[in-house]
Amino acid sequence: MESLTQNTNFHFDAIVIGAGFGGLYSLYKLRNDLGLNVRGFEKGNGVGGTWYWNRYPGALSDSESYVYCYSFDKKLLQDWNFDTRYIRQPEVLTYLNHVADRYNIRKDIEFNTDITAAYYDELHNIWKIRTDKGEQFTATFLFTALGLLAAANYPNIKGRETFKGECYHTSAWPEHVVFDNKRVAVIGTGSTGVQVITSIAPKVKHLTVFQRTPQYSVPVGQAPLSEEHVSQIKKDYDRTWESVRNSLVAMGFEESTTSAMTVSEEERRDIYQKAWDAGGGFRFGFGTFCDTFTDPVANEAAASFIRSKIANIVNDPETAKKLTPYDLYARRPLCDNGYYATYNRKNVSLVDIKATPIVEITPMGIKTSDGIEHKVDLLIFATGFDAVDGNYKRLDIRGRNGISIKDHWKDGPTSYLGVTTAGFPN
Repeated sequence: MESLTQNTNFHFDAIVIGAGFGGLYSLYKLRNDLGLNVRGFEKGNGVGGTWYWNRYPGALSDSESYVYCYSFDKKLLQDWNFDTRYIRQPEVLTYLNHVADRYNIRKDIEFNTDITAAYYDELHNIWKIRTDKGEQFTATFLFTALGLLAAANYPNIKGRETFKGECYHTSAWPEHVVFDNKRVAVIGTGSTGVQVITSIAPKVKHLTVFQRTPQYSVPVGQAPLSEEHVSQIKKDYDRTWESVRNSLVAMGFEESTTSAMTVSEEERRDIYQKAWDAGGGFRFGFGTFCDTFTDPVANEAAASFIRSKIANIVNDPETAKKLTPYDLYARRPLCDNGYYATYNRKNVSLVDIKATPIVEITPMGIKTSDGIEHKVDLLIFATGFDAVDGNYKRLDIRGRNGISIKDHWKDGPTSYLGVTTAGFPN
């Protein structure tokens, strides 16, 4: 293990890694409420965390606007305005920049700086931190607000480096990508893929979607909010946050207490239909019945309803078959802005890569096992993240006795209350 020397540039009471939702709040809380000398480090050029990097077309929170925000300051809740049911990526970024400026947090953050190592010094009871610029710091407390959705996951596909067109991962989306008159491929149909696909389909010459696993998805129900509605939400914030803190999914709506099988089939379908029409993945999953994700029979009832919708929406029977999932309705409850209907467009095609796996990426496109080379000008990886502990694997973090976080979490990440980990003090 390469040692970090005792010669450091500065000592802080606390160092925070990351400037997203968690990092900004940690800096505010430590500095303003506890009076500590703090420093934040952010590898990006601005605040935002996940929402700084994930600027892909259609990026949208699946939590409703009025709860996708901080709750620590009632004045902030009253002063900040939102105009749609779900908040879009640019608006999230604007909000977080507003927070950073309102509470003067930006002055305590060093941007364009990546933390590469953090070792716990048992003799002095401090953390030694090193940056990619060669700087070294010490801190009594280390806060790792690295984010769960930040370490990009690329599939292991032969030939990716040979592709001659444009190639992007959704988690590192550049500005000013042009889709006009281009053949585009999207690999991945999770929550990110669903958003990208529905957003760009009307803009491209042709879109080819490479799907491994079909998804259960319901309409998002995105809509503008009237001033009267927003005013009422702000009046009810005390009740809303009480609901958030005392509910199962913390989404600020009343969760169902009714079991799916205690009502008739007709009533059950009526409840599903009303939730479908209203929109929202979490509301469909948790606002309809209380046992959708705990009882197999209830789960199948919800899944069957969504399958029937796919069959009704998608015109081509073969495409509908490819899009229809038959496993448990047990992943994150997705919501969309016309996802299934997108496949009715003449310029959109679907490739089932379970039936015809991707063999390689060629200079001109993507070759599948049936021998077809799907020629494209622009390739998008919507293949998600090495979620939860991916960013921790990227850093050299060592606790007591020099044990690395990678080794400590070799069987999966564990913690106490999601906050601290044994062997890694403070």
